[in-house]
Amino acid sequence: MKKVAIIGTVGLPACYGGFESLVENLTLHSSSNISYEVFCSSKHYAKKIKYHNNAKLIYSSLNANGIQSIPYDIFCLIKCLKTKPDITLILGVSGCVFLPIYKLFSSSKIITNIDGLEWKRKKWGFIAKKFLKFSEFLAVKYSDLTISDNQVIAKHVKHTYKKDSQVIAYGGDHVITKNDRTLEITNNNYYVALCRIEPENNVELILKAFSQTTHFLKFIGNWNSSEYGKKLKEAYGKYNNIEIIDPIYDLNILYTFRKNCKGYIHGHSAGGTNPSLVEAMHFEKPIFSFDCDFNRYSTENKSFYFSDSLELINLLNNTSKESIKICADSMKEIAMKKYRWDIITRMYEETYF
Repeated sequence: MKKVAIIGTVGLPACYGGFESLVENLTLHSSSNISYEVFCSSKHYAKKIKYHNNAKLIYSSLNANGIQSIPYDIFCLIKCLKTKPDITLILGVSGCVFLPIYKLFSSSKIITNIDGLEWKRKKWGFIAKKFLKFSEFLAVKYSDLTISDNQVIAKHVKHTYKKDSQVIAYGGDHVITKNDRTLEITNNNYYVALCRIEPENNVELILKAFSQTTHFLKFIGNWNSSEYGKKLKEAYGKYNNIEIIDPIYDLNILYTFRKNCKGYIHGHSAGGTNPSLVEAMHFEKPIFSFDCDFNRYSTENKSFYFSDSLELINLLNNTSKESIKICADSMKEIAMKKYRWDIITRMYEETYF
């Protein structure tokens, strides 16, 4: 029996983002010879249950997000010195400044998923970027194994640190729900976009393109979380063919939006393999992706790609039905081949031994 401690997420049950969905499914699909303990932020859970998916839950009063993610992760690592896991699985690099000390006092095998080159994101200031890059350096240096979720990130690790990393992406098949608690959508003549409302996700580029066409768009995101989002909501919410929708965390409702759409618009330009992209691929819909190395790797160069609003407009207006069908079939085929949770879980478990 291998005891694995997971650090770096809000916790379980999953109710937040990509890493949380990863942990939810690692524990759900785990082998009988794996025992998980998952660190959770009590700030996100009104009820503090002791176990979920047979994983033991350990709580911290610190916030798992933002600047507090650093002391939160460090607290979890200190706690691991007492619980003595065989494997310490760290998701993200925020707390990796503590790894040199942790390595001195722990015999645990350290595995770190370094996430999506967080230090390159536009939302961080100069000091934050320097800190995150230093944390990434320490993560690669002191981990026994580094996991990259995209081949582009693995190449960065090899080029920058002269070390190999194992490429393990995310599953997306959990979104194909059999639950009947869904919305009634009578009109399926629309495209859907789903993301955090941030500049690097090319939100305005997508909105601008649709505002100049007659195609319908349902855009789901956290519009009210920033001035950037509020301004875009006000500017583009007035268009009859654009529906601005607040965040939806219920997978059954999201299922309805995605299953009934004409296609998926993916504007992410950073962050490696994006969970919402691999989820969308399971719906067998054509995908229109922002043209960057991350997205081309994830979709094996088989989706449609755009670099600006004009290119997206051209794709929406002029792509043939035959090409649409080929793209949709390819996305599903790739998703079933690479982005299933049973595959991802086995790949993670192989790193524990």
